[in-house]
This record gives sequence, C-alpha cells and structure tokens, in this order.
Amino acid sequence: MNAKTLDRYLTILHQIFLIHLLPAWHQNIGKRAAKHPKVLLDDTGLLAYLAGISAERFARDPTLAGSLLENFVAVELQKQIGWSAESPRLNHLRTHEGDEVDLVLERRDGRLVGIEVKASTTVDSADFRGLRTLLLARPRKFVRGVVLYTGLRTVDHAPGLVALPMSALWKL
Repeated sequence: MNAKTLDRYLTILHQIFLIHLLPAWHQNIGKRAAKHPKVLLDDTGLLAYLAGISAERFARDPTLAGSLLENFVAVELQKQIGWSAESPRLNHLRTHEGDEVDLVLERRDGRLVGIEVKASTTVDSADFRGLRTLLLARPRKFVRGVVLYTGLRTVDHAPGLVALPMSALWKL
C-alpha cells in the first residue's frame, strides 16, 4: 500500500474516532511535524482483538500487556485532557539514541511532564532512562517524570522522578 492511501485510511479512521494520532515531541517545535506519530486505537479491547490476543493467550503470556496498557493509559489521558482546564498537548518522544518516553504532556508555557507506562509490579533505574533524557533536554521546563506501573506503592526515584501505581491515573 502506498503512503498516500495509508494516509487517507488513517484520516478516515481518525475522523470516525477509531484511532488517535499521538504526535512526536521534539525540542524544536518546527521539527515536530516531521517526526512520526504513534497510532493509538481508541478501544483497547478492539486493539487486543485485532492483534490476535485472546483472554487465554493473554493469561498465558503476560508480556503482551505492555503495549495494551500503554495504549489504554494514553487514551485515558486524552479523555482527561478533554475536561482539563490546563489542556496540555499529549505527545510521545523517541530519540535517535533509542531513548523513549511513552507520553509527554506539554502545557502552553512549555512545562513538561513525562510518563512511562510499565506492565510490571516493580520498577528499577532503567525504567526512568527516557525520563532522565527528557529532564536533561529541558531541565528548566521539566516538572516531573512519572512511571505508572502495576505495583501498589509510590516509589521516589530521584528529585522530580517518581513511580506511581496505575490507580494514580484517576486521582486528582
């Protein structure tokens, strides 16, 4: 399929609210449009079905949870942004060096919050790698880096970096 046809299909799927395109974040605002967006399916259950992940397969292979959980969190944040007084922009970050931040929230004044999503009950230093990259890229604009994980405790990692249970997504 050529790029023009794919672009038309993505536009239609976006217009009928089946997908959401998550733009790439870049320090240089002018370069953001050139980066590739991440495609989110607005229905995580449909995403699992289309990926061929049945309940039985999911139970046998918990490693499948990562991408589904990331998609779910991004869609939930998009909903919350809809009623937020701040109305931050939601992006993702992937550097040439391979560092990633699943979700980057940016306010109009440029302040940033990075969010990593982990389908794990524990966190370690490596889970904060992309968030540290974002912190170094914009130290004056970086407000906080959060690893949302399936554990139950809040874990302070370093100044401005914290791991929170997934339930924090719905707490104000």
